[in-house]
Amino acid sequence: MAQDLYRNRDFIPDFDDIVAETAARSRELAARVDIRHDVPYGPGLRERMDIILPPRLAKGAPLHMFIHGGYWRSGSKEDHRLIAAPVLAAGGIAAMVTYDLMPATRLGAIVGQVRAAARQLAAMASELGADAARMTASGHSAGAHLASYLAAIGPQESTSVNLPELRGLLLVSGIYDLTDIPGSFLKDEAKMTTAEASAWSPLTSQQLPGPRRIVMLAQMDTPPYHDQGKRFASLLQHDVPEAEFIAQPGLNHMTIVLALGDPKSPAGLCLSGLVGD
Repeated sequence: MAQDLYRNRDFIPDFDDIVAETAARSRELAARVDIRHDVPYGPGLRERMDIILPPRLAKGAPLHMFIHGGYWRSGSKEDHRLIAAPVLAAGGIAAMVTYDLMPATRLGAIVGQVRAAARQLAAMASELGADAARMTASGHSAGAHLASYLAAIGPQESTSVNLPELRGLLLVSGIYDLTDIPGSFLKDEAKMTTAEASAWSPLTSQQLPGPRRIVMLAQMDTPPYHDQGKRFASLLQHDVPEAEFIAQPGLNHMTIVLALGDPKSPAGLCLSGLVGD
């Protein structure tokens, strides 16, 4: 039986240990920083974000939003608070966003939630002491897919979509062609339809100029991530002057999250640089 290249657990022997370490580091960071918990951006119970403030907040601070992964059907903001560390190191305010999950909520609605979260965060900038003109965003895996639609329009969408103004996007180990997802191991967990895959594949969506884009991969990501990441970076470089592709050596699909949350690692320094730019 052929391996499912999207089932990352099969390629990472210590998958559960890495997930546990990610959650533990997030708890450790949460215990020592100033957090505004469960700030709403919509009426739903999961339409919430945790806003994490730097210890010495300077007026006009940069603002960064992170979107967790989980193949659109799992994940939480609480277990990804570690990503705030490089943001705080750059003097920024971090917003960890969560959203409703498939299959109960359809993919287009989730894209809409992430966009609503970004608009709400921008609207709160002055209240937080931040500068909305210095807003950036990032996401991992399915979160990178969702983050891409903060600066893109799906093929079935109107060009009048209300998108936030961002200075930059860091897209980490993302999925940019959803064609294979409905038939993957996720068919019973996410129940993505072929119509959704067609409507929400970044590689066939209109990528808008404006924010700087960084497409980042883990060296040990499986082949679909490499293929799609390179194709997506190439597409962006055709339309976005400031677009780059980076592969992080020695990391897999899960350890890249730990690296992203480490202000001293190359991935963490990349995030800090984007925020502080």
